[in-house]
Amino acid sequence: MSNSRRDFMQKSVAAGLSLAAMQIPFDAFSMAKSGMKFGLVTYQWGKDWDLPTLIANCEKAGVLGVELRTEHAHGVETSLNAAERAEVKRRFKESKVTCLGYGSNFEYHSPDPAVLRKNIDGTKEYIKLCKDIGATGIKVKPNNLPEGVPKEKTIAQIAAAFNEVGKFAAEYGQVVRVEVHGHLTQELPVMKAIFDQVTEPAVKICWNCNAEDLLAPGLEANFNSVKKWFGDTVHVREFNEGDYPYAQLFKLFNEIKYDGWILMEARTEPVDRVAALKEQLALFNQLKKGK
Repeated sequence: MSNSRRDFMQKSVAAGLSLAAMQIPFDAFSMAKSGMKFGLVTYQWGKDWDLPTLIANCEKAGVLGVELRTEHAHGVETSLNAAERAEVKRRFKESKVTCLGYGSNFEYHSPDPAVLRKNIDGTKEYIKLCKDIGATGIKVKPNNLPEGVPKEKTIAQIAAAFNEVGKFAAEYGQVVRVEVHGHLTQELPVMKAIFDQVTEPAVKICWNCNAEDLLAPGLEANFNSVKKWFGDTVHVREFNEGDYPYAQLFKLFNEIKYDGWILMEARTEPVDRVAALKEQLALFNQLKKGK
């Protein structure tokens, strides 16, 4: 084959490939890059499952990540001794399910120094537990801006507490996941004001799909105001319940190529929770693809 004919063939093939690529919908590329995964918070649908049952049911449903909620039947608490913690770690390691961590109720807004210290010290003990069971982090929350205390003072106190527990968590290879939660504190401008004072990189935001997300200036603006602090977990409710704009939320997550865990924190009481989890997983996959 002559050089001129060879050059012509190579250019024709390249042009054909370029044309084919142009004909593929753009979202076929953008959605393929999404690394979001679906998991469960044991808040309602797993609250009465012991650990073997929880793992087995998650495997049956194809929901392969779990955040263990405090005071639930699985009994993963700081009261476990070293051997018991190792057993929890083994059970997850030998399963298909990833233990993401612990969903605590620790909060840092109290004006009482003794209460604040109890919450900080308790967080540290559960950070140790998370490391021992092979998890990656602990969920905490701001929960209020108390009346009679200047808003700025409470915000600074919460941020300082996050910095203390965040520094401790980093030493154990853990993440502090701050749920957007609580009276007034779940409003995104307040959360941003807190995180403007957070200096520890191990402290991250766990988006929580609250009605307050939609307050002015709207979901997209509120999302963008805190997205630089997002961690590896997001809490959602049932995708087919209520009127939260999940399609818009997933579009926003896809645009930033979010690759964390979307965790179902269900509120309904279905007869068959494994079947319900399968249904939510199917809806998640549709939302992830932009459908």
